[in-house]
Amino acid sequence: MELLLLYLSLALAFFKIGLFGFGGGYAMLSLIQHEIVVTHQWISVEDFTNIVAISQTTPGPIAFNSATYIGYSAVTDSGFSHLAGIIGSAICTLSVSVPSLILMTIVFLFFKKLSKSQMLQAVLQFLRPAVIGLIAAAALMLVTPDNFVDVKSWAIFGIVAIASLKKADPILLIALSGVAGFFLY
Repeated sequence: MELLLLYLSLALAFFKIGLFGFGGGYAMLSLIQHEIVVTHQWISVEDFTNIVAISQTTPGPIAFNSATYIGYSAVTDSGFSHLAGIIGSAICTLSVSVPSLILMTIVFLFFKKLSKSQMLQAVLQFLRPAVIGLIAAAALMLVTPDNFVDVKSWAIFGIVAIASLKKADPILLIALSGVAGFFLY
């Protein structure tokens, strides 16, 4: 019964994240962090930071990657088996994706009518700054005093930022950053 309640809590939390996570993965980070780390305390701030880092290096949207990891960790850290953790991963991943599937189906069905709607255009104009604010909040959350990134990481970030401005190949930058991180840590 305890496992079923945990599954239900995970499903509801990630359904809410999927439903209100407008603007993509980075905009969803602050919502995920609040729901998972602050409200339910399924993982620590340090683990969340690691999830964000790993999710950026693995294929797929950050919300799906974090949902998969958190679903597994929350269940196994509660003392349940690895199989139960895999089921938790599947529940969280499905729960975060179902709202988008429902909303996109509705939008698709009414696209022609909605695309000309002045009200929809006004809502989208209002949401753009909110998305930027959510992305900024996620970035600030990762550099708080409790979770401050060290000087070596800032150096790698600075070098990559400058190289990006000079139009360097992003795949090469990711690979070189990984090599630098391996040798520096």
